[in-house]
Amino acid sequence: MRRADFYLIDKPRFREDPLLLVCELARRAHAAGQLTLILTRDFPQAEAVDEYLWSFDEDAYIPHQLAGDDDDEATAVLIVPPGVDTADRPLVINLRDTCAPGQYDRVLEVVAADPAERDGSRVRWQDYKRGGFTVTKHDM
Repeated sequence: MRRADFYLIDKPRFREDPLLLVCELARRAHAAGQLTLILTRDFPQAEAVDEYLWSFDEDAYIPHQLAGDDDDEATAVLIVPPGVDTADRPLVINLRDTCAPGQYDRVLEVVAADPAERDGSRVRWQDYKRGGFTVTKHDM
């Protein structure tokens, strides 16, 4: 069964720093041994996620890189800006305004507190439901 989990940012620490939630989700996925794609809105966001995964927790090491290198297959977490093709993975963390493309078992939608983002997430919620996903909301 395919799942779509929507993480709605509400807590002050995530409101101030939404990428912190992305890093925490990536850490959980890596600890569970799940190969993960992080789909970013643009290249600057991909670079920001890349930097943040190195620094958000000095005790955490999450093997990651920007997608597009020869060793993509061996890296646990790939950060994928638009326009970069990668192989599908079982888990996707989606930061884009559209539903995640490709084949995967689970998608984690990170939704900022901004009202416009919430509206877009409602459309994706319905699209995932129509696609046969089990959809769940998590207030963060």
